[in-house]
Amino acid sequence: MNTEEIKLGAKKIIDSFSEKLSKVHVLDNESVIKRKEYERQEGNGKECDNSFKKIMFENAPNKSGDFIFAEKKKWE
Repeated sequence: MNTEEIKLGAKKIIDSFSEKLSKVHVLDNESVIKRKEYERQEGNGKECDNSFKKIMFENAPNKSGDFIFAEKKKWE
């Protein structure tokens, strides 16, 4: 494939997408679902597992006191 063929193919795809997109019905800014109650009621919750924190810190390679040092943005 040469550059011109690629450009024409891309234009076809974009034009087709634009045509389909123009047929999409846009809803008003109002919520579609109307409910009497829209927030959940808070309950008493469940008792937490006291061993969870211990297990988490045992598995963490880098920690100090009550803090776990984790890597940030290292996904590829």
